[in-house]
Amino acid sequence: MVFIGTFVKMSDLIQLLPDSVANQIAAGEVVQRPASAVKELLENTIDAGASEIKLIIRESGKMLIQVVDNGCGMSERDARMCFERHATSKIRSADDLFAIRTLGFRGEALASIASVAQVELRTKRTEDEIGTAIIVEGTEFKGQSAVNCPDGTSISVKNLFFNVPARRNFLKSNTLELKYIMEEFFRISLVNPNIAFNFYNQDKILFQLPVSNLKQRIVNLFGNSYGQRLIPVEQHTDIVNIAGFIGKPEFAKKSRGEQYFFTNSRYMKSPYLHHAVETAFRELIPNDSFPSYFLYLEVDPKTIDVNIHPTKTEINFQDIKSIYAILHAAVKQSIGKFNLSPSLDFNVEQSMELPALPKDHQVRPPTITLNPDYNPFEKRMRTENQNPFPEKMHNSIDGWQKLYQQIPMPAPEPELMGFPASESTKSIQVQNAFIITHTKTGIVIIDQQHAHERILYERFLDQPAGDTSASQKLLLPHSIQLTSDEALMVKEWLPHLMKLGFDMAEFGKNSYVIHSIPASVSTQNPGELLETLIESLKAPDKESKSNPNHVLAKNMAKKLAVKRGRKLMQEEVDTIVENLFSCKVPEFSPEGKPTLTLFTYEELNRKFKLS
Repeated sequence: MVFIGTFVKMSDLIQLLPDSVANQIAAGEVVQRPASAVKELLENTIDAGASEIKLIIRESGKMLIQVVDNGCGMSERDARMCFERHATSKIRSADDLFAIRTLGFRGEALASIASVAQVELRTKRTEDEIGTAIIVEGTEFKGQSAVNCPDGTSISVKNLFFNVPARRNFLKSNTLELKYIMEEFFRISLVNPNIAFNFYNQDKILFQLPVSNLKQRIVNLFGNSYGQRLIPVEQHTDIVNIAGFIGKPEFAKKSRGEQYFFTNSRYMKSPYLHHAVETAFRELIPNDSFPSYFLYLEVDPKTIDVNIHPTKTEINFQDIKSIYAILHAAVKQSIGKFNLSPSLDFNVEQSMELPALPKDHQVRPPTITLNPDYNPFEKRMRTENQNPFPEKMHNSIDGWQKLYQQIPMPAPEPELMGFPASESTKSIQVQNAFIITHTKTGIVIIDQQHAHERILYERFLDQPAGDTSASQKLLLPHSIQLTSDEALMVKEWLPHLMKLGFDMAEFGKNSYVIHSIPASVSTQNPGELLETLIESLKAPDKESKSNPNHVLAKNMAKKLAVKRGRKLMQEEVDTIVENLFSCKVPEFSPEGKPTLTLFTYEELNRKFKLS
């Protein structure tokens, strides 16, 4: 700023950004991680009319994302123009924005991707004799040439964020980034069962999806068990057409895993419509469980706005309340039909759907443990499998009475309480939630759930690796079918699960067979415990990376601990008291919640004005 007399002269401040800078700004909005690039590239192949699509990933997309299709291909000019900002084949006027039925219409994807990666494009139309190859690196055009290639388009994105290291450093682990890519792959392949998909990761095929109907596509993605879990939904009105499937109530999960809405062949998120489905399942599933659904809505494109979010996953509906009511009624009607007359599924062969065993799988014969002292006529307090304190189990009442001699329960001094000294009083349970005991210094009130979580947590954490006493073999191995991302997660965490006492091995595609479980776990449903642990690991944090054993031990303890509201036997009450005061940190649960509170005798005397 320069002062000349009474006038002020200012240089111009507003300037047009160079294309390279503008593209990188757009990339920050469009390409947040490798999964974002996968989404944009797959959507382009579908808009190109491909019937076969191949997705190739290396290093969870950080090193390579390659998408190959047999679509219409591009001319030499179009191949060059597709890397320009706001270049699109879908929109000619503003009115087209209100009648969009295609996916990649905005025309920023390839320009944004090419600004933060090294991109090679090969494309050819059927009517052309020769194709076109283009190389772009970080917004810099490297060259264009004629090339022999098959009809369609192949685009390779290498070294994503190579020129933006700060963005690359914010990416998660390979396992988590691959999970995000799989989510985008699921969303696109679920809405396009008429297209064949092949998904390769590290040169190994993860999914090979042939052209099929919708139900078979769901089964191919999530496992054979889903063939018997789905209920069809269908409703046609002037406002909206609804089709798809919902999961049977008994297969509700502890997380919002398989929940998919699609509108006009586009994946969307809608908490409001989710509530319509959720309330239809009310009183049929537990409060902490969530139904699965794969629901497809068709509406007039003029009644929605899809361009309200950078990722285009949110949609504005003109008549959302009517759609809510229709959706809710359609889901309730399908549940009612299923409950009244379950239909036979003629699309699936009525034979046992067992996955093939891997070549190197070792079949382990079941083992039986015999108890020579077992007397079938002897009345037992509890069975071993039901007892959450197996190390304190005894065969008769006389056995557990000896526990009281192991727990020092000194009575308060007579002069403090005004009563003569008497024999130690046993710990007692109150409100099926708290345990009251006393020490030399005062009265202790223990939260039974938090205390047992602390006990189990330290036991699991201190358990030495390879300790066979920490496991109990199952009489019959238990198989569990997982989704693809869950199977990847179990594979990553398997060494830590084995340290806790699990003995398990892969059993075909996305399946595991469990041979042994932790010794303190009920054998009634070992798969349920493993599913709970998997759910707890689906939202990893820094702690899970730095101390995975701690995360698993904490979640195991939380799952297995006795809950408030459960009536405990006297033996269990005493065992909690004894084991809690043997812990390293008896005052707090693994999540930092208090396990006990102490009222000193001095406090009690003051309360009752005895001193």
